[in-house]
Amino acid sequence: MSVIAKHMSRELLTALPDESIAEAAQHMVARGVGAILVMDGDRLEGILTERDILKAVAVGAIENARVRDWMTTSPETIEASDSTGHAAALMIHGGFRHLPVLDGGFVAGIVSIRDLMRVTLDDSAPRGV
Repeated sequence: MSVIAKHMSRELLTALPDESIAEAAQHMVARGVGAILVMDGDRLEGILTERDILKAVAVGAIENARVRDWMTTSPETIEASDSTGHAAALMIHGGFRHLPVLDGGFVAGIVSIRDLMRVTLDDSAPRGV
């Protein structure tokens, strides 16, 4: 089985906890991603996802909302040396689609369920091909 380091994104999109949720959402849209890592220097504070933003919108709290108000604090993480299978199990059982990746205690990347699907699809041809 393949390791996470081979499939994670290293081009991190980050936000500060006091950044507006609207700014974070604009950055996510510009990059075409569904999550942004919330950092305080080198320290991972949380993760803000599309779902978090949707919850803020649903209660009408988007106007003055800050990332810290809606992010998931202390998110589940995975090591760069862990297997893709382990990442998939964490995501399925945890009900989330993005995992920050650590290497030596520091954030090294992020892996999404889409990244893991690419691993699976590389192992098989689409029907009719």
